[in-house]
Formats: sequence, structure tokens, C-alpha cells
Amino acid sequence: MTQESRPGGTRRGRRNEPGRRDTIIDACLDVLAREGVAGTSHRKVAAQAGVPLGATTYYFDGMDGLLHEAFTRFATSISDRFERRMTAAEDLDAAREAVVAIVLEDVFGDDRDLVLSHELYTLAARKPAFRAITSAWMARSRAALERHFDAETTRMLDALIEGLTIHRALDAEPRDPGEVRAAVARITRASGLQH
Repeated sequence: MTQESRPGGTRRGRRNEPGRRDTIIDACLDVLAREGVAGTSHRKVAAQAGVPLGATTYYFDGMDGLLHEAFTRFATSISDRFERRMTAAEDLDAAREAVVAIVLEDVFGDDRDLVLSHELYTLAARKPAFRAITSAWMARSRAALERHFDAETTRMLDALIEGLTIHRALDAEPRDPGEVRAAVARITRASGLQH
């Protein structure tokens, strides 16, 4: 009997243990954060997850399949945080403060998020299949911003969020959080949507 791929990446003929697939995806993100894409292997992911090596190939079609699932989970988690902030904002001032909080707290909430983001960006620059993940991430971010800002301002804010977050994370000197608030205020001056 041949092993055909099933929806969700599993194969016929083997036992599907509940939660194991999720455990492998989470372990892959841990290995990616520690080793980068170049240092990530099925063996390292299996060891991190505490599963047999064959489990990684049972649930995923090759390393690209596993990386795609892991980076999709990561990007979705960042987008979810972003959307929650913007959805909770009830007016333009609250939306501006939400953008500030996204830069200061959410996008790269810690060094792990920063590393994973940059690993994803580098992979997406090289492999178009991964560009779909970053494109979906950007589309969700813009849709969340467009609840409060016009399309042109949204594009500028999206770039500002990305740029400021990277600069703040990689700058050797601590940055004044007030500069984030000032930049958001400048870009969004007279640009909010009427509610």
C-alpha cells in the first residue's frame, strides 16, 4: 500500500497521535530560534519535541513542509496580537496608542520573535513559497490598521512599524519610547477614518 498524503500533512497507514503534530511545530520554532533555518534539521526538531525521528517526516512533507507550517504558526501568532490591539481601539487616539504598543511590545516582543521574523524574511526572499506567509502577514496587519486609518496612511504605518521595531531591536543604545509616539503622531495626523 502506498502512503498518500492526506489533508493536514499526515499519511495513511500510521497512527496519528493527538497533539504530536503541534508539538513538532512548536519544537521546530524553538530550534529555528536557536539554530536558524540553516541549522534546523529533522533530527534536531525530533530531539527538541521528544519524538522519534520518523515522526517529523510522517506529519510533514519534507523540511520545507515543516518550516512552512512552523513559520505560518509564528506569523499568525504575531498577526493575532496585532489584530487584538487594533480591534480594541475605540477611537483614533486609542488606535494611535495601539500602534505605539505594537511597536514597543508586540511585533518582536522578545529576542526569539526578532530572530524568527528575520529567519522568515530571509527564507521568503529566497523561496517564493514562503513569501506567501509574509504577504498574508502584511495583509492582515494592513487590514487591522485600516479599521482606523486610510489606505495611504496604513501603508506608511505598516512600514513604520516594521522599520522602528527592527531599529529598536538591533540598536546598541536604548531608544526613547517617545520617538515612537512622535513618529506615529506625525504619520497619522489628519488621516483617521471617520467613525
